[in-house]
Amino acid sequence: MNLSKDLMAASSAPLILAILADGESYGYEIVQRVAELSGGKLHWTDGMMYPLLHRLEKQGYLAAVWRVAETGRKRKYYALTDAGKGVISEQQKQWQVVNNALNNAWRSTDNMIGTGGSNDGFQPA
Repeated sequence: MNLSKDLMAASSAPLILAILADGESYGYEIVQRVAELSGGKLHWTDGMMYPLLHRLEKQGYLAAVWRVAETGRKRKYYALTDAGKGVISEQQKQWQVVNNALNNAWRSTDNMIGTGGSNDGFQPA
């Protein structure tokens, strides 16, 4: 399944913030965590993720620091700031509203489709 770019864009910031709520991480590890959380259905590219990390950092939701990893490689680690921790709760509420609305809409659509539904005589042109 390929998710639309709009849906990917809308969900990416809340996903990053939620992942970093568990502790600091670096780019590749975040990409791997997204894949794991989605059961392998979300595949992020560097070109999508790093601009988002930089934007979240610029907004004050993330702090970043360069460190040398155990492998000897330099990595930029990201962590939530207090502002980032504060925005997670608000984003959870917003997504729950959207999720509930979609579930309700789809439930009524499923009921119509499952029973043969009616389009009230509507005929497309």
